[in-house]
Amino acid sequence: MTHVASPAPVLTRLGALARAARDSRPLTSLSGDQLAMGLSGLCLVHCLATTIFFASIASVGGVFLDNHLFHEIGLIIAIGFALITLVSGVLSHGYMMPFAVGGFGLGMMAGALSRPHDGSEVIATMIGVAVVALGHDLNRRARH
Repeated sequence: MTHVASPAPVLTRLGALARAARDSRPLTSLSGDQLAMGLSGLCLVHCLATTIFFASIASVGGVFLDNHLFHEIGLIIAIGFALITLVSGVLSHGYMMPFAVGGFGLGMMAGALSRPHDGSEVIATMIGVAVVALGHDLNRRARH
């Protein structure tokens, strides 16, 4: 006799997805810190994917993703988000720690731009991005 899986686990998963979609907030209701943390995550994905891609395909010359200008523009965007969200956080809750942590991470990211392209710049950038994301998370928590 064959047993057919009951539809209950599938329905449970579908119900969980429906509840998550219903309870989710639109992108416009996210705080600046949450958007900045999301951009930090995208930066980490970019760093990892580019490194793995170039390491696996040695003959590829990175025209766009390995371009220095692309990374400088990304740093300018990160500094812009930090100025808007971290400074407004200091003004609203009065704590300097999120600003200091985020500023330190931005400094690490800026310093990574001056490193040679030997893999160390990727590690320095990823650590800097993680520290910036931590600063935004501390800022978000201090607001609540």
